[in-house]
Amino acid sequence: MQNLIRRSAAYFSPARHCVHTSTAPLIRETGLYGFDHLKTPKGFQRMVDDAIERSNELVNYIAGMPSGPEIIDAMDEISNAVCTVIDSAELCRHTHPAREFVEEAGNASLRINEYLHYLNSNCTLYHAVVKAEKDHHLLTEEAQRAARHLRIDLEKGGIHLSPEKLDRVNQLNIDIVRLCREFNENIIADPGHVDIFPGSRVPKNLHHLAKPIYRPSGQLRVSTVLDGNKKERGFRLVTEPDALSSILQLASDAEVRKLAYVRGNSVPRANLVVLDKLIAARHEFAEIVGYKSYAQFALKDNMASSPEVVLPFLHDMSKMVRPKAEEEFKKILDFKREKSGQLDEGLEPWDEVYFTRLMKSSAHNFNNSVVASYFSLPQCIEGLKMLAESLFHVKCHETPLAPGESWHPDVLKLSLHHPDEGDLGYLYLDLKSREHKHPIFAHFAIKGGRRISETEYQLPIVALVCNFSGSNFTSVMLHHSDVETLFHEFGHALHSLLSRTDYQHFSGTRVVLDFAETPSNLFEYYSWDYRFLRKFAKHYSTGDPIPEDLVKSMLGAKNMFAAIELQRQILYALIDQTLHGAQLSSTRDTSSIVADLRREHTCWKYVEGTHWHARFSHLVTYGAGYYSYLYAKCFAATIWQKLCQQDPLSLATGSSLRTKFLQHGGAKDPADILNDLVGSGAIRNQNGGIIPDITSLAKEMKL
Repeated sequence: MQNLIRRSAAYFSPARHCVHTSTAPLIRETGLYGFDHLKTPKGFQRMVDDAIERSNELVNYIAGMPSGPEIIDAMDEISNAVCTVIDSAELCRHTHPAREFVEEAGNASLRINEYLHYLNSNCTLYHAVVKAEKDHHLLTEEAQRAARHLRIDLEKGGIHLSPEKLDRVNQLNIDIVRLCREFNENIIADPGHVDIFPGSRVPKNLHHLAKPIYRPSGQLRVSTVLDGNKKERGFRLVTEPDALSSILQLASDAEVRKLAYVRGNSVPRANLVVLDKLIAARHEFAEIVGYKSYAQFALKDNMASSPEVVLPFLHDMSKMVRPKAEEEFKKILDFKREKSGQLDEGLEPWDEVYFTRLMKSSAHNFNNSVVASYFSLPQCIEGLKMLAESLFHVKCHETPLAPGESWHPDVLKLSLHHPDEGDLGYLYLDLKSREHKHPIFAHFAIKGGRRISETEYQLPIVALVCNFSGSNFTSVMLHHSDVETLFHEFGHALHSLLSRTDYQHFSGTRVVLDFAETPSNLFEYYSWDYRFLRKFAKHYSTGDPIPEDLVKSMLGAKNMFAAIELQRQILYALIDQTLHGAQLSSTRDTSSIVADLRREHTCWKYVEGTHWHARFSHLVTYGAGYYSYLYAKCFAATIWQKLCQQDPLSLATGSSLRTKFLQHGGAKDPADILNDLVGSGAIRNQNGGIIPDITSLAKEMKL
């Protein structure tokens, strides 16, 4: 959802500002994230009150039509006040163990979002921004860019509409926020489950995911206690996404896999209705503000610029990857037939993960538990620190948390310190799973960086949230896919922490959506590079570094079915574009659209009655923007091959990444950043928009 203050929702007189506790000489009692208001749940109400009060003061100041630079500075301070509330509330909602904090954070988020609609429909602010943009000769290059962005965002929000239409747009925006939240809450509330009898059909390595259940022999009634009658023992398996993935990998019984697959991909049913309402609200909103579809609205200011650019790009990628994906599919089918001795058997969707795991293990002597023994969570955190120091000459110091600052004992806090520049920012790490914590992997920018004066800079404050399981912090062992995810999120965090923009409006990940995932995809490469892995990936008991042969096996296993995985990402992007494209026919439901696209663009069957997209949360968070992941894969492959691959850990590599890329946040055009970083080979112009050059990705995947 675009608006004046809030850049992409995936991120988040003299200026008032909060000095973070870590900069104070003594550790004193404070509230969450160092904000004094947040010592109690009710503090969120006060935080909203203060943000609204200060913003209203600034609105009145702007109404006096000061100079262009003063207008942009004041607008950015409004943005800073509002975004700090939203980002703090969203982090709290997803991670805090106390129900009262979660509820108050939720209320604060809704309330400040409603206030945003007042700001985004304020004609006085619009006229001031237009005035500032006309005063371009008074503005710095970044301020000119900020003025242009603010004007466009206000116009996209309907500032030009009649009062009646603007009221409707604001109501639709509120509805969209509520529907997005309802969609995500339903995913957590209804993970689905499947009951398996007899219990012997569930392998022992899945018992930690299972709850014993009992029924009278030959009957269906389920009881959790034994009585005098003879009972048959079974297991209830929850089918939330991580558990479902484990079941599909490890259950040798095809019927168990099928039952789990169908159930896990048929919940939550309530989200089919929520999604219909969300798509309708987004479409109505887009039409009122002058666009043919929500996809056209969402893409207007991205690199892609329109669906007419994105859809041909996705179809071309689909055609490019199809032959290799079909080869991989046939290999899985042949392997299944060889294992079963049934030469006429087909390949079912619930077979994919099970047989690809066996094939990877067989071909590359690859064992996930052996790999995990080299990736304890503490060692992986050391890896993040080593990477920051090698590339950017930045030390990550573990910093004491003030009383009241943390929301859980597992949370760590790092300060990023440069020997010449001093502290660059602060990073909270909340990496371990726990009860009632939202099962997300995400980066939250609690405070964006911005220049307050010639001598003072508001340092960014970021939280990196993951959900790695283990009985205690030191015993958490990560599968390599988790390590890759950790480095992905660290890429986002570094983007926020190392950017040095004048305005928080452009800080770090506050960039156009189809460029935002590039740093995170780039830093995934480090989780596969032996030259780096050997520095921190040590066996938890012996301390031996990870063997090079094991890393080669990991890479071999990764590449075995890369085309099928890319095909899946293309499908997700096409579904997202189609659902948010031209108005859907009332006779076609989202499930039939998903089914048709799956048949057209993948080798896999669609299972009637399933609707996995009802828990595909990217449909709400990325609405019409999921293609951005594919853009990022292409950009990252080009940057890695042209800049990083030869010497990935050198200060020279890091200096280029920082000075030509990360430090600019959204203050510089992404095309200019890419051209400056790797030359002219990263992008191509097409149909009035920009698409990535796919040469490097195709080379990497041997397409």
